Amino acid sequence: MSDDSGNGRGPAPAADGRLRRGFERARDNAFAIRALLAGREHRVAVQRPPLPPGHRPQDILAVLLLTVGIAVIVLDIPTYPWLRSLPQQYKNAFIAITDLGKGHWILWTTGIYCLATLALDWDRLTWRARMALSSLWTFCAYIFVVVASSGIIVLFLKWVLGRARPKLYEEVGPVHFDFLALKGAYTSFPSGHSTTIAALATTLALIFPTYRWLIVVCGFWIAFSRIMVGAHYPSDVIAGTLLGLSVGVVAARWMAHRRIGFRFNRLGAITPIMGRVSFRACVRALWRSATGRRSLMRPAAPAGPATGDAS
Repeated sequence: MSDDSGNGRGPAPAADGRLRRGFERARDNAFAIRALLAGREHRVAVQRPPLPPGHRPQDILAVLLLTVGIAVIVLDIPTYPWLRSLPQQYKNAFIAITDLGKGHWILWTTGIYCLATLALDWDRLTWRARMALSSLWTFCAYIFVVVASSGIIVLFLKWVLGRARPKLYEEVGPVHFDFLALKGAYTSFPSGHSTTIAALATTLALIFPTYRWLIVVCGFWIAFSRIMVGAHYPSDVIAGTLLGLSVGVVAARWMAHRRIGFRFNRLGAITPIMGRVSFRACVRALWRSATGRRSLMRPAAPAGPATGDAS
């Protein structure tokens, strides 16, 4: 017996080989995705329909200025005294859900899935598994990019504008801005939680249009919780919601132009490419794999006939 089997160094080369092959597959798959995106540019060049009313940058800016301006004048001033008059139980109820607006759990789950599946040997996957996992990868990447990019934008705005949070209401009032203050107490506008939950709600509403109104209502209450816990003014929440919504729609339009995950229907609305029947079939395939009733991988090809003299 060799000395390597006794000191535990035997399996190491095999493990290193599997890890290296995983990294190589991830690299090759990443290059393949980049080539796929580059190959779809012709869809945009062939037809670039004008943005519909309400989706143009100037329209979004107009809505932002109107709603936020009205909220600052009408809602922000009486909100803090109103909150102080409410029983503590109201605040406790919204504290239980407000942290759902944090982006870390969204970024971790979608990001880890995208990185892990890049290392898969996609050539060995069954057709149904490839369809299910690739669609899931596309939408997870969409959610990750929208939440991450909107989060970066809102962080930049918060630290530059420097609006005082409601806890400083009695000291400086509801409309105090200290530009580039770089203090946590001066990062009220826009609301980061509201931006994140609006970005997530927008992506999910576009992916699952049948549940759109349920998703929107749930997102509304999570965003509204930032007011109820005293962390933000109504104008902060409105601005963050519009920001997350805008980033989600812009990213979906970019994908729909290239028919990646989404497409435009006859009315010009964004709809997912995968229909209900295909979606249910994909979910069923993943569920059967998770429960061990069916493998996602195709069986390995049988080995060829042995060479040499069989006598």
